[in-house]
Amino acid sequence: MRVSTGVPGFDELVEGGLPAQRLYVVSGPPGSGKTTFSSQFITDGARNGQNCLYVTMHESKEELIHDMGNFDFGFEKVMRSDRVQFLNLVTEAGKRTITQFGTEGGLTNRLAAFIESNGIDRAVIDSTMLLQHFFSDMSDEITGFLSALKQTDTTILLISEMTDPTSYADEHYLAHGVIFFHNYMESGGMTRGVQTIKMRGTAIDCDIYKIDFSDNGLRVYPDEKVKR
Repeated sequence: MRVSTGVPGFDELVEGGLPAQRLYVVSGPPGSGKTTFSSQFITDGARNGQNCLYVTMHESKEELIHDMGNFDFGFEKVMRSDRVQFLNLVTEAGKRTITQFGTEGGLTNRLAAFIESNGIDRAVIDSTMLLQHFFSDMSDEITGFLSALKQTDTTILLISEMTDPTSYADEHYLAHGVIFFHNYMESGGMTRGVQTIKMRGTAIDCDIYKIDFSDNGLRVYPDEKVKR
């Protein structure tokens, strides 16, 4: 079974949608479209009656809603509905929310248990920087964390700040798929694109495709490749 991302044009690049109940890394530099893509993914799920979860370490729910306020794809409505749960794992003072997920060794089991007990169908975790607040040994503990998430029956997007698509971190190897957003200056203007670098069980071409933003959010142009 495949699930729609809710992003016009993108599903055409991945045989109609993301294989369900798998873990995907959404990477790219700041401002490239990762959060918008993930927000449209959550909105699409909630609109279709799915239980969704948005986990963050750096924004309150109101800040996230405000950030998406320039778009009209219905994010605020679903975020205020009972279809979407929101968790901020780090306080304004930069401290872990111990009362929610315990010490660093407890994050993996407790988050996975939360997802399972609440019947979460779609989740976004923003971002891999979150894990640095909970894990003392990133290399070893992230393997366990991602492996636990992969055992859930949930389609998960893990946002990762990354500027070089050829430089891979542990999460890129462990995930079922990797989606990379590009933005760079060209001929005096900003060029934006999205590239599916990895997608298990799906035929992909790894080319970069044009994207743009409008009042309706992010759109992908599956017939327009970006040349570099």
